[in-house]
Amino acid sequence: MKVLLKVFVLSLCSLIMLLFPGGLSAQEKKVLFVIVDGIPADVLEKLPTPRLDAIAAEGGYARAYVGGEKDGYSQSPTISAVGYNSLITGTWTNKHNVWGNGIEEPNYHYHNIFRFAEELDPVKKTAVFSTWLDNRTKLIGEGLPEAGNILLDAHFDGYELDTTRFPHGNDRLFIHKIDEHVVDEAVNYIKTESPDLSWVYLEYSDDMGHRYGDSKQFYESVKIVDEQMGRLWEAISYREENFRGEDWEIYITTDHGRDAATGKGHGGQSDRERQTWIVTNAAGLNNYFREQEPGIVDILPSMLRSLELPVPRDQLFELDGIPITGKISVTSPGARLENGKLQVSWKPAEKKGKVTIWLSTTNNFYTGGKDQYRPVAKVPLKAGEAEIDLSGMPSSFYKVVIQGKHNAVNRWVKLP
Repeated sequence: MKVLLKVFVLSLCSLIMLLFPGGLSAQEKKVLFVIVDGIPADVLEKLPTPRLDAIAAEGGYARAYVGGEKDGYSQSPTISAVGYNSLITGTWTNKHNVWGNGIEEPNYHYHNIFRFAEELDPVKKTAVFSTWLDNRTKLIGEGLPEAGNILLDAHFDGYELDTTRFPHGNDRLFIHKIDEHVVDEAVNYIKTESPDLSWVYLEYSDDMGHRYGDSKQFYESVKIVDEQMGRLWEAISYREENFRGEDWEIYITTDHGRDAATGKGHGGQSDRERQTWIVTNAAGLNNYFREQEPGIVDILPSMLRSLELPVPRDQLFELDGIPITGKISVTSPGARLENGKLQVSWKPAEKKGKVTIWLSTTNNFYTGGKDQYRPVAKVPLKAGEAEIDLSGMPSSFYKVVIQGKHNAVNRWVKLP
């Protein structure tokens, strides 16, 4: 039934486009996110990147971070697949359970952006353009029962397995050629098919970083990335200019930085390995984006807002990300046990309103179950803190959610 509904709606949309080629008056939001692998913020900032600068001029640029909370329960390796999954699920590794590029046991109970789109609004058209097949088959988990049996509308990937078209060599230039092919496919598909949600992933910059470190070769790969982003930007600009009802939003980021000593490695928790960036044309970027340092997990809730996907509360309470667009109520959650009481803190993002503090002593969500949340306090948002008496809720583990009018943030508290 879902497939038939999608076919019917897409057919209707095609008919409307034929009758009204200029588009309808209502703006239809389209979202494209891009991961260009392994480019630290300091490198991006010192090289000429005119296409990325043009995109940022429409929205903004910010330094960002990966790796979860350093030395905290959400600390995550600054490794590629870990970063990708943090972006598409809006959670850190302690939840999504991808600890390395082997992607051994991903926890699909934390839904990714494509599952949200396919399940919450199945008429949306989805697409992936990737230089690494595992992004679709393992991280998204397309067609896997445990990942929701979702099917994307289009995918252009797996080219790294084609040694005939892309002969492999130690210089890794075949990856550059695959990246170019992936961008070409993305540009053509965007121009002709206009997917609602797309992911472009490119690898060559990380290969050059691993091989040469901070070097002319690495810097040249970043300049290539800038040119590729210009082609994607031109594609979505073409859609907006020729189909007036479309409003395109692009998020471009990287999955990790590089080590400070040579620029060849990553995976640890040094400042440079954790330091990343976000470039976007998004309208309505908020003070959290402009004044604090967003994380890679903050892109997912922003895309959810743009696509107007009604995320169920149990999923919403698990998100570690905070929207970087639009209104928000709270940031910077904190929680600690002290003399049998829970000290909860947050940073108010607006002056008026209240927050509700919810507690659960279970983590059934992690294994596919439900957690019973109890509202334990409702206090003025501007207070920025609250003390919760736990005498009626003895436990060695607490999930804390601080919910404001516009967003919710969460913390875990574990006894030693």
